[in-house]
Amino acid sequence: MKCLIYRCQKKQEMYLYIPFLEDEQMALSKLPDELNTLTGRLEKVMELELTAQRKLARVNCADVIDALSTKGFFLQMPPADLLAKDSSVLDDHSDSF
Repeated sequence: MKCLIYRCQKKQEMYLYIPFLEDEQMALSKLPDELNTLTGRLEKVMELELTAQRKLARVNCADVIDALSTKGFFLQMPPADLLAKDSSVLDDHSDSF
């Protein structure tokens, strides 16, 4: 499964994976409003082919594939230690689009 990966500007080391579409704006428009509020602006990082054998740095590839198939996105949260330092960012809606 091919996907697009975006860096979320709301929080350091938060990434959003979505299924690949040639029209990226169309792909992004399918996301829930609540998710857009949580992530803030998105910066495209890469396109990636996901397979069951592929290893990802912080998440299980099978979990990502499952979430893309069922929910239409996968949100990779920052490591727990980073998130604990500044959990207030998750309630900050000033950077939403």
